[in-house]
Amino acid sequence: MTTTATEDPQGRPGPGPEERASSSGACGAALAVLPGVLSSALAWTDAHRTRFALPDDVLEPRTQVNATLKPLGELAQLGSVIRRTTAPGTPEHERAGDLVTYAWGQVHEGALLLELLRAEPFAAYPYEIYAAFAGYGLRHEGFEALARPLTATRAWAHTEQHANRQLGLVNSERRVGVVTHTDAGGVLSRTWLGGLSEPWMFEGPSGYALTHTVFHLTDWGRMPDRVPEKIDGYLRTWLPAWADGCLESGQWDLTGELLAVAASLPGPAPVELLDAVWPVLADVQHPTGCVPETGVPAGDPSPDPYPFIDCYHSTLVTAFAAALSLGSLRRTREGTGEQTRETTPGRERHTP
Repeated sequence: MTTTATEDPQGRPGPGPEERASSSGACGAALAVLPGVLSSALAWTDAHRTRFALPDDVLEPRTQVNATLKPLGELAQLGSVIRRTTAPGTPEHERAGDLVTYAWGQVHEGALLLELLRAEPFAAYPYEIYAAFAGYGLRHEGFEALARPLTATRAWAHTEQHANRQLGLVNSERRVGVVTHTDAGGVLSRTWLGGLSEPWMFEGPSGYALTHTVFHLTDWGRMPDRVPEKIDGYLRTWLPAWADGCLESGQWDLTGELLAVAASLPGPAPVELLDAVWPVLADVQHPTGCVPETGVPAGDPSPDPYPFIDCYHSTLVTAFAAALSLGSLRRTREGTGEQTRETTPGRERHTP
Protein backbone atom coordinates (compact mmCIF):
# COMPACT_ATOMS: atom_id res chain seq x y z
CA MET A 1 0.00 0.00 0.00
CA THR A 2 1.25 3.51 -0.78
CA THR A 3 0.09 6.93 0.26
CA THR A 4 -2.08 9.04 -2.01
CA ALA A 5 -2.69 12.73 -2.41
CA THR A 6 -5.50 12.49 0.12
CA GLU A 7 -3.58 10.60 2.84
CA ASP A 8 -0.76 11.63 5.11
CA PRO A 9 2.25 9.27 5.48
CA GLN A 10 0.52 7.40 8.32
CA GLY A 11 -2.56 6.72 6.16
CA ARG A 12 -4.81 9.38 7.70
CA PRO A 13 -6.89 11.73 5.51
CA GLY A 14 -4.82 14.74 4.61
CA PRO A 15 -4.46 17.63 2.14
CA GLY A 16 -4.03 17.28 -1.57
CA PRO A 17 -1.12 18.77 -3.55
CA GLU A 18 -2.44 22.33 -3.66
CA GLU A 19 -3.31 22.44 0.02
CA ARG A 20 -0.03 20.77 0.94
CA ALA A 21 1.96 23.35 -1.01
CA SER A 22 -0.01 26.18 0.55
CA SER A 23 0.21 24.97 4.15
CA SER A 24 3.80 23.67 4.05
CA GLY A 25 5.23 26.33 1.79
CA ALA A 26 5.39 29.00 4.45
CA CYS A 27 8.82 30.57 4.56
CA GLY A 28 11.16 28.60 6.80
CA ALA A 29 9.16 25.34 6.95
CA ALA A 30 12.13 23.33 5.73
CA LEU A 31 14.60 25.07 8.04
CA ALA A 32 12.33 24.29 10.97
CA VAL A 33 12.60 20.51 10.48
CA LEU A 34 15.93 19.95 8.72
CA PRO A 35 18.31 20.06 11.72
CA GLY A 36 16.31 17.38 13.51
CA VAL A 37 15.96 15.24 10.39
CA LEU A 38 19.72 15.36 9.77
CA SER A 39 20.66 14.66 13.37
CA SER A 40 18.24 11.74 13.71
CA ALA A 41 19.20 10.11 10.41
CA LEU A 42 22.89 10.29 11.27
CA ALA A 43 22.25 8.94 14.76
CA TRP A 44 20.45 5.92 13.32
CA THR A 45 23.24 5.32 10.81
CA ASP A 46 25.89 5.55 13.50
CA ALA A 47 23.97 3.16 15.74
CA HIS A 48 23.84 0.66 12.86
CA ARG A 49 27.38 1.15 11.57
CA THR A 50 28.28 -2.51 12.14
CA ARG A 51 25.61 -3.49 9.61
CA PHE A 52 27.86 -1.87 6.97
CA ALA A 53 30.80 -4.10 7.99
CA LEU A 54 32.28 -6.24 5.22
CA PRO A 55 32.16 -10.03 5.61
CA ASP A 56 35.38 -12.05 5.85
CA ASP A 57 34.71 -13.58 2.42
CA VAL A 58 34.19 -10.24 0.67
CA LEU A 59 36.91 -11.07 -1.88
CA GLU A 60 35.29 -14.36 -2.87
CA PRO A 61 33.67 -14.34 -6.33
CA ARG A 62 30.33 -15.53 -4.91
CA THR A 63 30.01 -12.57 -2.53
CA GLN A 64 27.17 -10.22 -3.47
CA VAL A 65 28.65 -6.80 -4.15
CA ASN A 66 25.28 -5.04 -3.87
CA ALA A 67 24.80 -6.32 -0.32
CA THR A 68 28.34 -5.67 0.92
CA LEU A 69 30.59 -3.23 -0.90
CA LYS A 70 27.79 -1.09 -2.32
CA PRO A 71 26.32 -0.08 1.08
CA LEU A 72 29.79 0.61 2.44
CA GLY A 73 30.68 2.73 -0.59
CA GLU A 74 27.46 4.69 -0.15
CA LEU A 75 28.28 5.25 3.50
CA ALA A 76 31.67 6.63 2.49
CA GLN A 77 30.31 8.79 -0.33
CA LEU A 78 27.35 10.33 1.47
CA GLY A 79 29.14 10.54 4.81
CA SER A 80 31.96 12.54 3.21
CA VAL A 81 29.46 14.98 1.67
CA ILE A 82 27.74 15.48 5.02
CA ARG A 83 31.09 16.03 6.72
CA ARG A 84 32.05 18.60 4.10
CA THR A 85 28.67 20.37 4.22
CA THR A 86 28.23 20.64 8.00
CA ALA A 87 30.00 23.10 10.29
CA PRO A 88 33.19 21.95 12.04
CA GLY A 89 32.65 21.21 15.69
CA THR A 90 28.98 20.25 15.32
CA PRO A 91 27.87 16.73 16.33
CA GLU A 92 26.76 16.02 12.76
CA HIS A 93 30.14 17.02 11.34
CA GLU A 94 32.01 14.82 13.81
CA ARG A 95 29.66 11.87 13.43
CA ALA A 96 29.85 11.95 9.64
CA GLY A 97 33.63 12.02 9.82
CA ASP A 98 33.65 9.06 12.19
CA LEU A 99 31.48 7.08 9.76
CA VAL A 100 33.86 7.75 6.86
CA THR A 101 36.81 6.72 9.02
CA TYR A 102 34.95 3.53 9.92
CA ALA A 103 34.31 2.77 6.24
CA TRP A 104 37.98 3.41 5.41
CA GLY A 105 38.95 0.93 8.09
CA GLN A 106 36.62 -1.66 6.57
CA VAL A 107 38.55 -1.52 3.28
CA HIS A 108 41.84 -1.74 5.22
CA GLU A 109 42.80 1.82 4.33
CA GLY A 110 42.52 0.98 0.62
CA ALA A 111 44.40 -2.34 0.60
CA LEU A 112 41.23 -4.36 0.12
CA LEU A 113 40.24 -2.20 -2.85
CA LEU A 114 43.66 -2.87 -4.36
CA GLU A 115 43.00 -6.61 -4.07
CA LEU A 116 39.63 -6.15 -5.76
CA LEU A 117 41.24 -4.19 -8.58
CA ARG A 118 43.83 -6.91 -9.09
CA ALA A 119 41.12 -9.57 -9.21
CA GLU A 120 38.79 -7.58 -11.49
CA PRO A 121 40.83 -5.08 -13.53
CA PHE A 122 37.92 -4.82 -15.96
CA ALA A 123 35.45 -3.68 -13.26
CA ALA A 124 34.74 -0.03 -12.50
CA TYR A 125 33.23 -0.42 -9.04
CA PRO A 126 36.49 -0.79 -7.03
CA TYR A 127 37.71 2.43 -8.65
CA GLU A 128 34.45 4.27 -7.94
CA ILE A 129 34.45 3.19 -4.29
CA TYR A 130 38.07 4.27 -3.99
CA ALA A 131 37.22 7.64 -5.55
CA ALA A 132 34.70 8.29 -2.77
CA PHE A 133 37.57 8.09 -0.28
CA ALA A 134 40.05 9.91 -2.53
CA GLY A 135 37.66 12.84 -2.83
CA TYR A 136 37.75 13.02 0.96
CA GLY A 137 41.56 12.97 1.02
CA LEU A 138 42.08 9.30 1.90
CA ARG A 139 44.57 7.71 -0.52
CA HIS A 140 46.38 4.43 -1.13
CA GLU A 141 49.57 4.66 -3.17
CA GLY A 142 49.48 1.04 -4.35
CA PHE A 143 45.90 1.30 -5.59
CA GLU A 144 46.66 4.39 -7.63
CA ALA A 145 49.86 2.88 -9.05
CA LEU A 146 47.86 -0.03 -10.47
CA ALA A 147 44.83 2.04 -11.45
CA ARG A 148 46.88 4.52 -13.46
CA PRO A 149 47.79 2.18 -16.34
CA LEU A 150 44.41 0.42 -16.21
CA THR A 151 42.49 3.65 -16.73
CA ALA A 152 44.69 4.45 -19.73
CA THR A 153 43.64 1.31 -21.62
CA ARG A 154 41.34 1.24 -24.62
CA ALA A 155 39.09 -1.19 -22.75
CA TRP A 156 38.56 1.31 -19.92
CA ALA A 157 37.66 4.09 -22.35
CA HIS A 158 35.22 1.87 -24.23
CA THR A 159 33.47 0.07 -21.39
CA GLU A 160 29.81 -0.15 -22.42
CA GLN A 161 27.52 1.35 -19.82
CA HIS A 162 24.57 3.73 -19.45
CA ALA A 163 25.43 7.38 -19.91
CA ASN A 164 24.75 8.40 -16.29
CA ARG A 165 27.03 5.57 -15.11
CA GLN A 166 29.74 6.74 -17.47
CA LEU A 167 29.36 10.24 -16.06
CA GLY A 168 29.95 8.71 -12.62
CA LEU A 169 33.18 7.18 -13.85
CA VAL A 170 34.29 10.54 -15.24
CA ASN A 171 33.63 12.14 -11.86
CA SER A 172 35.58 9.35 -10.14
CA GLU A 173 38.55 10.06 -12.41
CA ARG A 174 38.33 13.74 -11.53
CA ARG A 175 38.33 12.88 -7.81
CA VAL A 176 41.36 10.65 -8.13
CA GLY A 177 43.08 13.33 -10.20
CA VAL A 178 43.71 11.58 -13.54
CA VAL A 179 42.86 12.65 -17.07
CA THR A 180 39.23 11.71 -17.76
CA HIS A 181 38.67 9.06 -20.41
CA THR A 182 36.03 11.14 -22.21
CA ASP A 183 34.40 14.56 -22.21
CA ALA A 184 31.71 14.97 -19.55
CA GLY A 185 29.66 17.31 -21.74
CA GLY A 186 29.31 14.75 -24.48
CA VAL A 187 28.21 12.10 -21.97
CA LEU A 188 25.73 14.48 -20.34
CA SER A 189 24.00 15.09 -23.67
CA ARG A 190 23.22 11.35 -23.90
CA THR A 191 21.52 11.13 -20.51
CA TRP A 192 17.76 11.28 -19.90
CA LEU A 193 18.24 14.63 -18.17
CA GLY A 194 20.71 16.04 -20.68
CA GLY A 195 18.21 15.38 -23.44
CA LEU A 196 15.58 17.43 -21.55
CA SER A 197 13.19 14.50 -21.87
CA GLU A 198 9.45 15.07 -21.83
CA PRO A 199 8.66 15.52 -18.12
CA TRP A 200 5.60 13.28 -18.19
CA MET A 201 7.93 10.37 -19.10
CA PHE A 202 9.43 10.55 -15.60
CA GLU A 203 9.21 7.25 -13.66
CA GLY A 204 11.34 5.33 -11.19
CA PRO A 205 14.35 4.27 -13.31
CA SER A 206 14.54 7.57 -15.19
CA GLY A 207 14.18 9.39 -11.86
CA TYR A 208 17.18 7.65 -10.35
CA ALA A 209 19.14 8.13 -13.58
CA LEU A 210 18.30 11.84 -13.43
CA THR A 211 19.34 12.28 -9.80
CA HIS A 212 22.63 10.48 -10.28
CA THR A 213 23.36 12.48 -13.41
CA VAL A 214 23.20 15.60 -11.24
CA PHE A 215 25.23 14.03 -8.42
CA HIS A 216 28.02 12.99 -10.79
CA LEU A 217 27.91 16.27 -12.70
CA THR A 218 28.17 18.40 -9.54
CA ASP A 219 30.46 16.03 -7.60
CA TRP A 220 27.63 15.28 -5.17
CA GLY A 221 26.56 18.89 -4.78
CA ARG A 222 30.03 20.36 -4.38
CA MET A 223 30.10 22.13 -7.77
CA PRO A 224 26.56 23.33 -8.62
CA ASP A 225 27.89 25.68 -11.29
CA ARG A 226 28.57 22.65 -13.48
CA VAL A 227 24.81 22.41 -14.11
CA PRO A 228 24.11 24.09 -17.50
CA GLU A 229 21.60 26.92 -17.47
CA LYS A 230 19.04 25.09 -19.59
CA ILE A 231 19.12 22.03 -17.33
CA ASP A 232 18.88 24.25 -14.26
CA GLY A 233 15.73 25.85 -15.63
CA TYR A 234 14.25 22.49 -16.64
CA LEU A 235 14.82 21.07 -13.15
CA ARG A 236 13.42 24.12 -11.37
CA THR A 237 10.31 23.84 -13.52
CA TRP A 238 9.62 20.11 -13.13
CA LEU A 239 11.10 19.04 -9.78
CA PRO A 240 7.98 20.17 -7.86
CA ALA A 241 5.68 17.95 -9.96
CA TRP A 242 8.01 14.95 -9.78
CA ALA A 243 8.47 15.33 -6.03
CA ASP A 244 4.72 15.58 -5.51
CA GLY A 245 4.23 12.40 -7.51
CA CYS A 246 6.81 10.62 -5.33
CA LEU A 247 5.02 11.80 -2.19
CA GLU A 248 1.69 10.55 -3.49
CA SER A 249 3.12 7.10 -4.24
CA GLY A 250 5.21 6.81 -1.09
CA GLN A 251 8.57 6.78 -2.91
CA TRP A 252 10.55 8.21 0.01
CA ASP A 253 14.01 7.23 -1.22
CA LEU A 254 13.51 8.89 -4.59
CA THR A 255 11.92 11.90 -2.87
CA GLY A 256 15.13 12.33 -0.86
CA GLU A 257 17.25 12.12 -3.99
CA LEU A 258 15.10 14.75 -5.73
CA LEU A 259 15.51 17.03 -2.71
CA ALA A 260 19.27 16.56 -2.92
CA VAL A 261 19.11 17.51 -6.61
CA ALA A 262 17.12 20.64 -5.75
CA ALA A 263 19.78 21.62 -3.23
CA SER A 264 22.55 21.05 -5.80
CA LEU A 265 21.33 23.66 -8.28
CA PRO A 266 23.30 26.83 -8.91
CA GLY A 267 21.98 30.11 -7.55
CA PRO A 268 19.21 30.55 -4.97
CA ALA A 269 17.65 27.50 -3.38
CA PRO A 270 14.20 26.47 -4.72
CA VAL A 271 12.69 27.50 -1.39
CA GLU A 272 9.03 26.79 -2.15
CA LEU A 273 9.82 23.22 -3.17
CA LEU A 274 11.99 22.54 -0.11
CA ASP A 275 9.45 24.12 2.23
CA ALA A 276 6.62 22.04 0.74
CA VAL A 277 8.35 18.65 0.72
CA TRP A 278 10.67 18.52 3.72
CA PRO A 279 7.93 18.65 6.39
CA VAL A 280 6.26 15.66 4.70
CA LEU A 281 9.46 13.62 4.63
CA ALA A 282 10.15 14.63 8.24
CA ASP A 283 6.78 13.08 9.19
CA VAL A 284 7.79 9.86 7.42
CA GLN A 285 11.00 9.58 9.44
CA HIS A 286 10.75 7.11 12.32
CA PRO A 287 11.54 8.42 15.83
CA THR A 288 14.78 6.43 15.70
CA GLY A 289 15.85 8.37 12.60
CA CYS A 290 15.44 5.74 9.88
CA VAL A 291 13.39 6.33 6.73
CA PRO A 292 11.79 3.53 4.66
CA GLU A 293 12.47 3.33 0.95
CA THR A 294 8.79 3.06 0.00
CA GLY A 295 5.29 2.53 1.36
CA VAL A 296 3.34 3.48 4.44
CA PRO A 297 5.68 4.29 7.34
CA ALA A 298 5.62 1.76 10.17
CA GLY A 299 3.85 2.63 13.39
CA ASP A 300 6.09 0.13 15.21
CA PRO A 301 7.91 1.96 18.03
CA SER A 302 10.71 -0.64 18.19
CA PRO A 303 14.31 0.44 17.43
CA ASP A 304 14.28 -1.48 14.12
CA PRO A 305 10.86 -1.13 12.47
CA TYR A 306 12.26 -2.06 9.03
CA PRO A 307 14.83 -4.58 7.76
CA PHE A 308 18.21 -2.88 7.38
CA ILE A 309 18.30 -3.48 3.62
CA ASP A 310 14.94 -1.69 3.24
CA CYS A 311 15.92 1.54 4.97
CA TYR A 312 19.68 2.06 5.10
CA HIS A 313 19.90 3.77 1.70
CA SER A 314 16.85 5.99 2.14
CA THR A 315 18.12 7.01 5.59
CA LEU A 316 21.56 7.89 4.22
CA VAL A 317 19.95 9.77 1.33
CA THR A 318 17.72 11.70 3.75
CA ALA A 319 20.77 12.77 5.78
CA PHE A 320 22.67 13.70 2.60
CA ALA A 321 19.75 15.71 1.19
CA ALA A 322 19.14 17.40 4.55
CA ALA A 323 22.76 18.54 4.81
CA LEU A 324 22.73 19.91 1.25
CA SER A 325 19.34 21.58 1.76
CA LEU A 326 20.44 23.27 4.98
CA GLY A 327 23.51 24.66 3.24
CA SER A 328 21.56 25.84 0.20
CA LEU A 329 18.79 27.48 2.26
CA ARG A 330 21.21 29.20 4.62
CA ARG A 331 23.25 30.58 1.73
CA THR A 332 20.06 31.87 0.12
CA ARG A 333 18.92 33.48 3.37
CA GLU A 334 22.30 35.09 3.95
CA GLY A 335 22.44 36.32 0.37
CA THR A 336 19.14 38.18 0.70
CA GLY A 337 19.30 39.12 4.35
CA GLU A 338 16.08 37.23 5.10
CA GLN A 339 14.40 33.85 4.72
CA THR A 340 13.52 34.13 1.06
CA ARG A 341 10.74 32.35 -0.76
CA GLU A 342 10.69 32.07 -4.55
CA THR A 343 8.65 34.73 -6.31
CA THR A 344 10.01 34.25 -9.81
CA PRO A 345 9.72 31.26 -12.11
CA GLY A 346 12.60 29.15 -13.32
CA ARG A 347 14.39 30.19 -16.44
CA GLU A 348 12.48 27.63 -18.47
CA ARG A 349 8.73 27.21 -18.18
CA HIS A 350 7.93 24.89 -21.09
CA THR A 351 9.08 21.55 -22.34
CA PRO A 352 11.54 22.00 -25.18
